[in-house]
Order: sequence, then structure tokens, then C-alpha cells
Amino acid sequence: MRRELRDRRLALSSKQQRLHSRSVARHFITSRYFLRCRSIAIYLTNDGELDPAPLALAARHAGKKVYLPVLRPRPDKALWFCEYRTGDPLYPNRFGIPEPDIRRRKIHPPWALDIVLLPLVAFDIHGNRLGMGGGYYDRTFSFLLNRRHWVRPPLIGVAHECQKVEQIHSRPWDIPLNAVITENGFYNKVQKSKKIP
Repeated sequence: MRRELRDRRLALSSKQQRLHSRSVARHFITSRYFLRCRSIAIYLTNDGELDPAPLALAARHAGKKVYLPVLRPRPDKALWFCEYRTGDPLYPNRFGIPEPDIRRRKIHPPWALDIVLLPLVAFDIHGNRLGMGGGYYDRTFSFLLNRRHWVRPPLIGVAHECQKVEQIHSRPWDIPLNAVITENGFYNKVQKSKKIP
């Protein structure tokens, strides 16, 4: 399924990619998630993922801090987060994905973020996410499985509408999403219908 869904997003034209990114940014900046947050973690696009750059630009203009994931040293297979400011140098990690230099910026713990936007390969309307298969986000946010009341940060998947599938079978270690946002709007985990918060 990963290959098929990756092919779907890679088949989108550069014009479709740009339009989808702008639509997602428009939906997100009017949401309660965006309006209430001070710090937001995003990702740098790779392999046809929906580009959150317009959203990050809007966040910076609104005075919010933007963070990027950084791979933790092996064998941990989890993520750290570092603040990213326009013009900061980025260096490719072992997968060739650019990330900030942790020697120049203080590491920010994942539980201290206000909101996290995650890339994905596929999603369903129940908050299940299929990633690239490395489990980095699941390991990083595994502490959310043990929380009953304070569940910060909310995890929001970012995707093209064509990445939606009927159902993803979750495993005990999979961390569910609070919502997914596409060019068409929000899918909240607790609701089967589309809704923009």
C-alpha cells in the first residue's frame, strides 16, 4: 500500500502541489489549533509530501516559533526538535533530508511543543496514519499513549486528499492523530464527516 500511495502523491503536478499547499495553509491558519499555539513543529517536504512551507511562513508572520525534526543519534530511531528561523543553515541527515544543526539551536522536547504537523503516506478518518515505515514519530510521541488527561501536543497529519484510504489497521504502538488536514479541510478523529474547526 505504501508504494501505491507514494505513487499517487508523486503523480501530482507541481501546480497541484502548490495549490494544495496553499489550501492547507488557508484552512490551518483559521483553525483553533493555529490560533491557540505559540510553537509549531513542521517538516521539510520529501518524496511528494504536501509542502507545509506556506503554513510555516504564516506562522512566522503571526509571531509563532517554528520547529523542525532532527533525527536522534543511532540506535534511538526517534526525533528531537530544533527551532528554525529563515536563513538558518540546514544539513542533510542520513536519509538526505535537511535538518537544523543541533549545535546552533537548543533542542526542544516533543512534549513542550504546542502542535505537531506530521507527514504521512496514507490516513483514514479514524486518526490512523501510515508513515514511511521507520516509526520515528511513533517512538517520539509514545508518551502520549500513557496520558489520560493532558495530551499535548496534538498531532495533525498533513496530506493530499488522494492519500485518504478506507481503513488502516493500527497496531498497539501506533500513535493516533488528532486530525488530518488536506486541501479540502480537516478530518477530526472523533468525527466521520469533514469539519474545519
